[in-house]
Amino acid sequence: MAVFSRTIHPLLIRAVAQALQAIFVENRFADKVIEYTLRHNPKAGSRDRAFIAETTYEIGRYYRLYAAILGKEPQTVEDFWKMVGIHLALGPSDIWPGVAGIAEFSTLDPTEIGEKAAQFRAERKLRESIPDWLDELGARELGPLWDEVLPWLNRPAEVVLRTNRLKTDRVALQKALAEEGVDTKPVGDADALVLLRRQNVFQTQAFKKGLFEVQDFSSQLVAPFLHPKPGMRVVDACAGGGGKALHLAALLEGRGSVIALDTLAWKLDDLRQRARRAGISNIETRAIESTKVVKRLYGTADRLLLDVPCSGLGVLRRNPDSKWKLSPEFIENLHATQQEILQSYSRILKPGGQMVYATCSILPSENEEQVQKFLAGAAGKSFKLIAERKILPQDEGFDGFYMALLASEEYRV
Repeated sequence: MAVFSRTIHPLLIRAVAQALQAIFVENRFADKVIEYTLRHNPKAGSRDRAFIAETTYEIGRYYRLYAAILGKEPQTVEDFWKMVGIHLALGPSDIWPGVAGIAEFSTLDPTEIGEKAAQFRAERKLRESIPDWLDELGARELGPLWDEVLPWLNRPAEVVLRTNRLKTDRVALQKALAEEGVDTKPVGDADALVLLRRQNVFQTQAFKKGLFEVQDFSSQLVAPFLHPKPGMRVVDACAGGGGKALHLAALLEGRGSVIALDTLAWKLDDLRQRARRAGISNIETRAIESTKVVKRLYGTADRLLLDVPCSGLGVLRRNPDSKWKLSPEFIENLHATQQEILQSYSRILKPGGQMVYATCSILPSENEEQVQKFLAGAAGKSFKLIAERKILPQDEGFDGFYMALLASEEYRV
């Protein structure tokens, strides 16, 4: 039987190796590194660009396993060339014949690589490529569910779009995208569409017209969980790039207002640009430059979203390098920050209002335990828990999330 091999140009492998060195040695963030790499390879076609991005992310997911097979922590570009070779050797059987002749792979034996991989995969922390401390933490907090969660955290995330209902509806958006060669399928009963194959949707006319935003399905569940109604004043106190603020504004149907806060002013700049494209004029941005910014809002909001800083463990498949940038100390500090935000920012809510505490973490210590601690304290005495939702990646195949709906003392059903 003939063997058909895929040819991968060495320049592409070099680009991946250099990107990996920037991520794991220079400690830069993968998304920024990949963006830089693609920008500096303008002649690369769509398939080549996909190879660079997807291979970099995939090696990031299994970095520890591949390093174990390599026999050391990679440091040099040559080491990372070998990491790419290990990845390719463990891939489909038609790939290796097309790259076996590359000089940098001359010391690699695919049979030996396969045997080592089988040996190391017997150990969970190597098979799923996570630090020891994180494996211990996950097992302690999630018990048997940790074994179910980990493989899902290593699966590439699907691209999900949220229909901008201020400009169109899901059926019309799906048709418009199909006319531009972008095929999708609906998920859930509201605004979400999932891409059937990964494409650059930011170049479509539908995106330029503001007909959709890219937002994971689990993330799209947060704004409706707050039950915003037209005419209300809604505060998104940790707005970041503003995906949920935009969703809240759409749910207000252009009436009422959304005040988006964040400690990083440049993120709010991004939000203002996104709002203009979406045709949204009822979002006001305020950078938190001092505690006065928050205090001036005390007692003014009908609805409050606290999408607090978190470990991001529910979205590891989008940011696989982040598991190597986290630490136990960082998560401990996050616990303090999350509780401080709950205690202080909850005062923004009017009597009778409702707020949602949300994270993209799957750890109870960042989620329900934080809510219970808040409710047991002085600031939380006037609140009650109305509903909560915990989403693990294996539940529906999307990001891990947590959200809790709380109401102040004058709340009435």
